[in-house]
Amino acid sequence: MTSRLIALCIDANDPVGLAGFWSGVLGWETADDADDGAITILPSDDTGFNIDFAPTDAPKTEPNQIHLDLTSTSLENQQETVARALALGGRHIDVGQLPEDAHVVLADPEGNEFCVIEPTNNFLADCGFVGAVNGDGSQEVGYFWSAALDWPLVWDQDQETAIRSPHGGPKVTWGGPPVRPKTGKNRLHFDIAPPPGADQQAEVERLISLGAARIDIGQGDVSWVVMADPDGNEFCVLTPR
Repeated sequence: MTSRLIALCIDANDPVGLAGFWSGVLGWETADDADDGAITILPSDDTGFNIDFAPTDAPKTEPNQIHLDLTSTSLENQQETVARALALGGRHIDVGQLPEDAHVVLADPEGNEFCVIEPTNNFLADCGFVGAVNGDGSQEVGYFWSAALDWPLVWDQDQETAIRSPHGGPKVTWGGPPVRPKTGKNRLHFDIAPPPGADQQAEVERLISLGAARIDIGQGDVSWVVMADPDGNEFCVLTPR
């Protein structure tokens, strides 16, 4: 059986503070158990994965390879989400969006980009509040993650791809070329895990056969396996759960 997506993990200089921001924006609860300084917030909807905030001393210096797209049910709802994010410590940023673009680009208190999407966006119309995990990536990496998670492709045009769990939740999208060069370790990555009773090493070998590679980022002796997808983006394979 294939792995499932457990969490979107975000490196944070202040995990507690950043978890508080995203908990407030999304309306998610914070998990009781903290592990090695990491904080987890739990979805209150069909998102299907947690968001983990892992401590790091490294500052954010480059745009992230992936970001969240939050949906809106009306213009008023979009404005409410923006206002709530700003009140919690977010800010408007310019990433090259055009004045006529209807989505609003924001950053959280540590500079991680996210978008509040307009209510007329048809692509995310059937998604929940967390509409998409939007990635800067190749068609190849979209195919890889479709096979890795056994999620069907819901978009595959002009080298742009998107996948979605058969159970619903957000879409995971990749914008195709040109892909921005990766200059260091990503601040956001996926944590996946094989199901209970499965063999972690066998799953690692399957992912390698799909185009992934084992990598060393200085993780030391840990229970998870650090890998990179075909675009070089890090992800972790946790023990079965």
